[in-house]
Amino acid sequence: MSVAISGSPGTGKTTLCSLLREQYSVLQLRDLAEQFDCLGQVDPNDDSAPIDIHTLSEKLEFKSSEVTFVDGHLSHFLEVDAIVLLRCNPQFLRERLAEREYSEQKITANVEWEMVSGTWSEIHEFEISVPVLEIDTTHSPVEEILQTVVQWVDDGCPSRNQKEQDSPIIDWL
Repeated sequence: MSVAISGSPGTGKTTLCSLLREQYSVLQLRDLAEQFDCLGQVDPNDDSAPIDIHTLSEKLEFKSSEVTFVDGHLSHFLEVDAIVLLRCNPQFLRERLAEREYSEQKITANVEWEMVSGTWSEIHEFEISVPVLEIDTTHSPVEEILQTVVQWVDDGCPSRNQKEQDSPIIDWL
């Protein structure tokens, strides 16, 4: 089983994955992009390198019989069996990103993306139909988030009912 750990920058993906790594295989999206030659040059405006996620998705095959998690804010575009979507209240997200010393432009872009449920919009727009577990990480201890994810995976990643899937559980607006 392959599970994407996705969400806006600063929502806790890498922190969660550092704990998941103790029990599971965890892959970094950026490393996969490098491995499959899908990583572009660093953009000096925002210090990030674009990932050709669609080409990566076509090239990548999960062959392991183990549960594998993929850490990355675009990982929901990969051919995975399930998605864990981490969310954070935009006010607190702004603080987290400022601590990383992101530029004001990059902070604002990511906070706005989270505010309008950008990743959910992509999941619906591209008709990604795998089970999604949405978790608010704003005030939850990472150990509690870990337990929730592990239990969900152990339960076979149950889908929510159709009514819940039609709109996000978390709505910052």
